[in-house]
Parts: sequence; structure tokens; C-alpha cells
Amino acid sequence: MSQPYILVLYYSRKGSTAKMARALAEGVEQVSGIEARLRTVPAVSTVNEATAPAVPEEGAVYCTEEDLRHCSGLLLGSPTRFGNMAAPMKYFIDSTSGLWLSGALIDKPAGTFTSTSSLHGGQETTLVTMAIPLIHHGMLWAGIPYSHPELTSTTEGGTPYGASHVAGVKGNSELSTTELKLCHEQGKRIARLALKLHSA
Repeated sequence: MSQPYILVLYYSRKGSTAKMARALAEGVEQVSGIEARLRTVPAVSTVNEATAPAVPEEGAVYCTEEDLRHCSGLLLGSPTRFGNMAAPMKYFIDSTSGLWLSGALIDKPAGTFTSTSSLHGGQETTLVTMAIPLIHHGMLWAGIPYSHPELTSTTEGGTPYGASHVAGVKGNSELSTTELKLCHEQGKRIARLALKLHSA
């Protein structure tokens, strides 16, 4: 039997959300008995003839339905677009009705994470709206509890709804110590929940 894994699924345009995904994966892998699987989704285009390469030029490979079906938990990340997830992630999630019909994701833990260019750029609405389709799938959405003192002291990213990052207008700000810590903690929390539910 293969080792259970947390699917860290993200879309990243300028690299900030990808950095978060790697930090969340590090948190997952700090928990014994479970691993992280990094996956991304292709960009979408308003030009109908445009197609993405079968394998991305860099970063994680594209997610398949089977990656999602067999995960023990999910961490879903996207930069914010007008207070919501980016279109490529929404497009992918909208294609998962087969998993919804089969109930494949019911009772699996899930968390969301995001990156914005400004401090009040719609982080919390993006995290919540990403959770809505996961709740429809029957997943158990978990944020970051206030037992982590960084939530009450942060002047950067970090919310009880999930990890977040302020990337700056040019998208080149590195993850702060606080943001990195909260990414690790969220990864560990979803991993621990997945193991508990997996053994139940």
C-alpha cells in the first residue's frame, strides 16, 4: 500500500504562490507517515486555439483527476483575482464533477492559501471562496487556529482562514518569517488531520 499524501495544488503566475506551495509541502513532510505531492494547473486563454504544453517548462507537473481522487488531504492555493481564485484554478475545479458524483473527496481535510500584491488585496475572500467548492465536495475545511501567536502579531500575511502572503506590487517580495511559519503550520495541521482521518 502506497504512503498517503497531501496534494498541494496551486496556480502561480509570478512565483509567489509557488513559493508558498513549497513551504506548505515542507510543513506536510515534517509529519511522519505522510508526504506532499506538488501539482499545478495550466493557464487558460481567451484565445480558443491556444494550448498549453503537456508538461510545464518549470515547476510542478499538471494535476490529474487521479492525483485529486487518491489524495488523503488537499491544500489549494491561488493568487487573488478581484477577491477570488484565479481563472485557471476555477477552471480546473469546475472540471471535477466526476469526483463530486462519486464522493471521492468526502471527509478528507482541506486548506486554502493565497498571495496578493497588497495587504488588503482580498486575501480572506479568496481563501473562503476557494473553500466553497471543496465544501460541496464534502471535504473538511480547516484553517489556522489562533493557538499560533503569529496570527495576532502579523503585519504581513497570515489569516485564520489559511496561509497568505503579501507579494508586493511587482510580486517579488520573499515570504516573511511569519508567513513561512504559518505555511509550515498549516501544512502540518492538514497532514495530521489526514492521518487521523485515514486511520479512523
